[in-house]
Amino acid sequence: MEAVPEPDVEPDADAEISVGDPVLGKSRLLSRQCDTCIFNRGNLMHLAPGRLRDLVTEARQRESFIVCHDTLPQYRHPQAKPAICRGFADRYRTQALQLIERLFGFVEVDPPHSA
Repeated sequence: MEAVPEPDVEPDADAEISVGDPVLGKSRLLSRQCDTCIFNRGNLMHLAPGRLRDLVTEARQRESFIVCHDTLPQYRHPQAKPAICRGFADRYRTQALQLIERLFGFVEVDPPHSA
């Protein structure tokens, strides 16, 4: 199952975004919403009208999840490891999230600190 990256940040075609922690065998999930979460009030990411709806629709149709934009290497914090968006996980129960929870579990990680 492929993750849906957050807004208007497209990964390299050859790059694979993995929220898996190979040491723990669990998937990374943010412990809380990041400061600029696309699910926060006020459109802090300045998404185009309808973009959030499109991201959610795509993730739900794929039965997947959204990767937090703050954890994408090409976005803001190259040292951060990709993690599932807490805002999405708290609102939607897709097949991928349910399988991860039942089979492997999550390791909660704090959002990267804003500069």
